[in-house]
Amino acid sequence: MTDIKDVLEQRANSHGDFSFVATVAQELKHTLRLAAYESLEPWQTEALDMIVSKIGRIIAGNADEPDHWLDIEGYARLARERINTDG
Repeated sequence: MTDIKDVLEQRANSHGDFSFVATVAQELKHTLRLAAYESLEPWQTEALDMIVSKIGRIIAGNADEPDHWLDIEGYARLARERINTDG
């Protein structure tokens, strides 16, 4: 079984320093909320929040980590699919 300390150290290498990721993501989320979040559906704001979190990881961590980009693609797809059914 993997020790959580090992997992956190591994993630720090690919995802960056958690405090820096959090700062970047929260500043971006704050900017989005100021812009127009009140006009969006909850699933749209959640998708944007998750995408911004992944952007924070790209900026603070390893930008060449494919999973970051795949996660962004996944959240964008989830939102796009709901446009056809909910929007």
